[in-house]
Amino acid sequence: MSRQEATSGENAGFQGVGIEAAGLTKVFHDKRRGETLAADDIRFSCAYGEVFGLLGPNGAGKTTTLRMLSTVLRPTRGNARVAGFDVVEAPLDVRRAIGFLSANTGLYERLTAKETLTYFGRLHGLNGEALALRSEELLQLFGMTDFADVRCEKLSTGMRQKVSIARAVVHDPPVLILDEPTLGLDILVAGTLIRFIEDCRQRGKCVLFSTHNMSEVERLCDRIGIIHDGRLRASGTLDELRELTSKEYLEEIFVSLMDRG
Repeated sequence: MSRQEATSGENAGFQGVGIEAAGLTKVFHDKRRGETLAADDIRFSCAYGEVFGLLGPNGAGKTTTLRMLSTVLRPTRGNARVAGFDVVEAPLDVRRAIGFLSANTGLYERLTAKETLTYFGRLHGLNGEALALRSEELLQLFGMTDFADVRCEKLSTGMRQKVSIARAVVHDPPVLILDEPTLGLDILVAGTLIRFIEDCRQRGKCVLFSTHNMSEVERLCDRIGIIHDGRLRASGTLDELRELTSKEYLEEIFVSLMDRG
């Protein structure tokens, strides 16, 4: 039985495709270097109750793709739908429906960890007891109770990453878009986050994330997309990628697809 089949009965009211990219292309313009094609005709989908991993070297186009899907960047060409909403025509609806984490997710330095969750929870319409319970749940889940009342400006890199993750999911969105979410986390906290993502799948959420960690991909992902030089070189289940490349291990599959160019 596949992971999707195992979770279909637990899908929390969500059905079908949570993310669908249709030819997403992003061209950046620079006076000195001219045009740079950062993402070229990216096409894939991620269903509710599924984890889709984007794997690729630095500068491959992963972050650009995630930023287009989260409406941070407007596509030059192509389009996408996230949680049923068009990323170009309905960006506010997309933002309400997603939890987005990137390396540039900012924190207000003078707010404490707890105040940050309260602030962003209210932005998403949470109030009163519901907000207090959700904030406490996330403080416990990500091991933040010891520094809940410490200003973000005094937190370590790992602590800040915990707050950023909790901020991204405070409104319990149906779609998660995570750019290297375990970056800067120690092994215990990273394990907590991995289990959180697994639980999101069990609850029928759509999860798209990028990482350099092969073991995370092998453990979490129902399907994998390998991106290089702005193009999606291949996508599928691990077994499908093994068949495509005649390689057994994910690292070998990755190198084989990079070599094919």
